[in-house]
Amino acid sequence: MNKQDMNSDGAQSQRLGVVVGGSLAEGLAVRLNADVSVEDVKVGRYVTIQGQKQRFFGMVTDVSLESADQRLSAIPPDIADPFIAQVLTGTGAYGLVTVSPRLTLGGGIAGVEGPQPVKTVPAHFSEACTATDADVELVFGREDEHHFVVGTPLDMETKVCLDLHEFVKRSNGVFGKSGTGKSFLTRLLLIGIIQKQAAVNLVFDMHNDYGWEAPREGGPPVKGLKQFAPGRVAVLTLDPENARRRRVTTDGDVQISFEDVQPDDIAMLRETLNLTPLAAQSVYRLVKRFGSRKWLAELLALDPEGVDALAAELGEHEGTLHNLRRGLDRLGRMGFLVPRAPVDSVQTVLSNLQQGKHVVLEFGRYGEDLAAYVLVANMLTRRIRERYVHLMEQAQGDRAQMPKPVVITVEEAHKFLSGEVAGMTTFGTIAREMRKYNVTLLVVDQRPSGIDEEVMSQIGTKLTCLLDNEKDIDAVLTGVSGSRELRGVLSKLESKQQALIFGHAVPMPVVIKTREYGTAESYAELRFADASQLKRAAEDDIDLFPKQ
Repeated sequence: MNKQDMNSDGAQSQRLGVVVGGSLAEGLAVRLNADVSVEDVKVGRYVTIQGQKQRFFGMVTDVSLESADQRLSAIPPDIADPFIAQVLTGTGAYGLVTVSPRLTLGGGIAGVEGPQPVKTVPAHFSEACTATDADVELVFGREDEHHFVVGTPLDMETKVCLDLHEFVKRSNGVFGKSGTGKSFLTRLLLIGIIQKQAAVNLVFDMHNDYGWEAPREGGPPVKGLKQFAPGRVAVLTLDPENARRRRVTTDGDVQISFEDVQPDDIAMLRETLNLTPLAAQSVYRLVKRFGSRKWLAELLALDPEGVDALAAELGEHEGTLHNLRRGLDRLGRMGFLVPRAPVDSVQTVLSNLQQGKHVVLEFGRYGEDLAAYVLVANMLTRRIRERYVHLMEQAQGDRAQMPKPVVITVEEAHKFLSGEVAGMTTFGTIAREMRKYNVTLLVVDQRPSGIDEEVMSQIGTKLTCLLDNEKDIDAVLTGVSGSRELRGVLSKLESKQQALIFGHAVPMPVVIKTREYGTAESYAELRFADASQLKRAAEDDIDLFPKQ
């Protein structure tokens, strides 16, 4: 038997071995041929198995060593003699790989019926081979107006694509421990959404990573979304001083009025602002006393004696209102939060999104203040939800009037979607029910275990870099078919530039080496704008924030 064989599509593949046992649920046991080194077969590798009637496509989930005679384990032979080692290898001692079957590729001929979910297993002694580039392309598609390349399978040069028009139909997540490349992978996804015109993005840029450029460890900065599509991306900032210090040109400053802050925003910030439960509840009495648009300004204008007098008027304990006042003073010191903003920045963001323009909201120095990030992100998202519910209801019966889908990207997502606060945040509502209103989330987090289980169950596609915390791994894999096998795959990922992708937008789980980003070649492949285009776009965008 030759080590290399021609696949049914004419491409060359490597014969690995034959099926000797297993099941659909537990995976298939494939005994490796004597001429195949067990060290060459890695977890995450794609394999095809030719059955009697159809061809199966699966993934290696485990590699083990076996022996035909248990005495070989108890009394190992003297392998100093090359002849003895050669005789025993592949006969008395052999490699065994577990292959999780995921799809069938038709009656032995690629492309006849297209990939279908697997519902049976191949017969004993069916031949297993390495998958070819054509097999992978058949399963994951080739790049076109819907499909975007996100990386390559392990030990293969072929490209793995995501159907981004399917991807944006549900909320999705990018997970991984710190330093594994979550931001790079997220940036690639956002560029793909822009390139394929699958949706419009609103990015809450906590660390200024997505707008103009982002720092890179040990190298020059990498380009952001604005440099990719200057005429279609607006970079707004809560901190213009920080932007000037970084020499970043933005399209406008964002200020938020006191009157836009709602009681639910404060309830969500209770722990962050160190408020007692009674202090958070007292906000509702202030709203009843001063009105929903004036309560915050009225409270912040009071001196200590005035707070005492107000507490007596409302029947509250003085300590409760002083605790609330101390917490809200922290908000009052944020430069972007003002008694009355000259321009309705929230409306400006909404207008850009409805016009098909992607928005990156940089937080500048306020990104280090979790209270600022949570407050602004929740407020803006609440307004977006209200607007899109209204627009979708108006468009019922007329698909031409439906708004462009919006993807809201949020980092540190567990702060918005934990079991304690998910019910009171707009993010929790969007994750559960906003898909029908064309609004979805792209959550980026290193602590998926902190996200509410019900919300995690609504995450359509998960792109997971290395995780080493058992609770985080459990959270990502909860409710996923074949989670035990995927756990082994996930634990074997390298610390950088590798990810396991599974869920709605891919026909089966895939381990990829993430597409290169940050080199001149990668920018050319992604079709980044050149310097002259950037200059023209900057000139065209002067009127982004018209005076009112």
